[in-house]
Amino acid sequence: MAASSASEVASSRLKRNSDDMAWEFAMLIDPDDLQRVKCKLCGKVMSGGVTRMKQHIAQIKGSMTSCMQATLEQQARCKDAYEAPKKKKKQKLQEENEVRALVTIEANEEDQAELNEVGNSDPKKGPMDQYLAPIDPSIPLNMKRFQRNINDSVDKERSYRVGQYLARWLYKKNVPFNAINDDDFKQFCEALGRYGPNWRQPSQYMIRDKMLLQEVERTKDLLKPHDVERADTGCSIMTDAWTYKKRRSIMNLCVHCKLGTIFLGSKEASADAHTSQYIFDYVDECIEKIGADNVVQVVTDNASNNMGAKGMLKIKRPKIFWTSCATHTINLMVEAIGKLKHFGPAITKAKEMTIFLYAHHATLALMRSYTKKRDIVRPGVTRFASAFLTLQSLAAKRKQLTEMCYSDTWEECKHTRTKKGKVAHATIMSRAFWKNVSLCIKVFEPLVKLLRLADSDGQSMASMYGQIIETKKAIVLAVEGSEKDYKVITTAMESKMDGRLDTKLHMATYALNPYYSYTTTSIFTDVEVMSGLMDVIEQFYHDDDDAQNNALNIDLPKFKNKACLGRWLPQKQLPMAITMLVSLFSKIALHIAFLIF
Repeated sequence: MAASSASEVASSRLKRNSDDMAWEFAMLIDPDDLQRVKCKLCGKVMSGGVTRMKQHIAQIKGSMTSCMQATLEQQARCKDAYEAPKKKKKQKLQEENEVRALVTIEANEEDQAELNEVGNSDPKKGPMDQYLAPIDPSIPLNMKRFQRNINDSVDKERSYRVGQYLARWLYKKNVPFNAINDDDFKQFCEALGRYGPNWRQPSQYMIRDKMLLQEVERTKDLLKPHDVERADTGCSIMTDAWTYKKRRSIMNLCVHCKLGTIFLGSKEASADAHTSQYIFDYVDECIEKIGADNVVQVVTDNASNNMGAKGMLKIKRPKIFWTSCATHTINLMVEAIGKLKHFGPAITKAKEMTIFLYAHHATLALMRSYTKKRDIVRPGVTRFASAFLTLQSLAAKRKQLTEMCYSDTWEECKHTRTKKGKVAHATIMSRAFWKNVSLCIKVFEPLVKLLRLADSDGQSMASMYGQIIETKKAIVLAVEGSEKDYKVITTAMESKMDGRLDTKLHMATYALNPYYSYTTTSIFTDVEVMSGLMDVIEQFYHDDDDAQNNALNIDLPKFKNKACLGRWLPQKQLPMAITMLVSLFSKIALHIAFLIF
């Protein structure tokens, strides 16, 4: 065991802390020289790090001798990895050019000639002037102290000088640095460059009055396609209540359709009791505004007042579904699993140990000196996602933390001799603790992936039930098939997802997602899934027997038999043909299938 551990440590020192695929073929000659590597396939030693290794394995001519031991598959993988940054940079440049191409400074077509004439008549707006007039606000533009040569170095220097003025403004006004990556800012720079010198910024009064009203109207025009899409494929209404620092309660309403999510409105509800009737009236008012025929479902969290409003909606609008928030439900699942005896103590010990290390500047500085200034606490989208990420970080730094506890500095520190310090030392040195941490990571990893899916802006609902099934399979593998262990975990999951993530609407989207139903044909014989789909059709076409019959007996058999799709795509590509549902189904598919997109 000791020899194996020493071998793993030695192996880890012969590669950088990186997930670059080239480390499958490379190893460091000297752990202190990160640029000198050796090929594991042919034994060639080279400088330049893993970039050279990719050229070596991919047999890219002109820069490095080729590896004759690499297979065609290995060559292709390294070539793709080597060319990926260039393709990404090229794509980013293309996207920036497309954003800049959208810029126009002409008020309308009638004024275009006049503006062009004004621009061309001023010699200071010509392209040559940038090489003649110094870029310095303290020097008037008509004072040409010296003439510059037209060359790249001068242009680069002047461009850098312009950037300094921008940076200075960002620093003074505390503007986030990543704000310059925004497309609107890039378009502003493009418009300013096309206008040329002598542009004067608008006053704050114009920005907050006339321009603001114009931007509001422009935004409304941009949202018009959403109105059309809601009428075609339906939408979801999402409501949430939250309280900010001043203890004021705000209720938000958002509308989601195939084109994305838009903010519909909000109101302060600090003085009102958030009863079921209050929430129902607020949501029902939104449904009236959008049109009841355009609404498929309402999404809220799992609070009891929301569940009461769900019953009221079912009475008044029996065709509309009420769905629990997937992110909130999954977070409850993770919380329930985290309290099990297999995981709760390990999470508690890890929390106590990290709190101790971060509570004193001496222990924090010592920890960072051994982890090369890297923290062990990592924030996540939720509290339990943060716990998982922290456990991952602890496991990756186990060796450094152990060395820290063996050091003389740790022994000499007054804080480590306290009761909490001794508990933290015992935790770090405990093999049982690290074993439990490893088990926590294996079990929580698929759950955190599920949480990220639910919290993303992608196609979460159509994949939710299928991903829950995959998550359970991953947990079975994590506990090595022990029925006693995985039954406890899956029972805790099912207790929280019951009636929330296994509703008939989830069953319907699961059955209508070709990614699952075309690769696992047993879905069409699953009683629970098909029963849920039929219930959805009956509820959606409430009191419309003809529509129910068409959906069940005409459209659904076509979907099962992959009718129409076979004419467009090869058989192996059918599982990815989600977008072609629109051509297959009648109104039921158009309204429900948008959840899949």
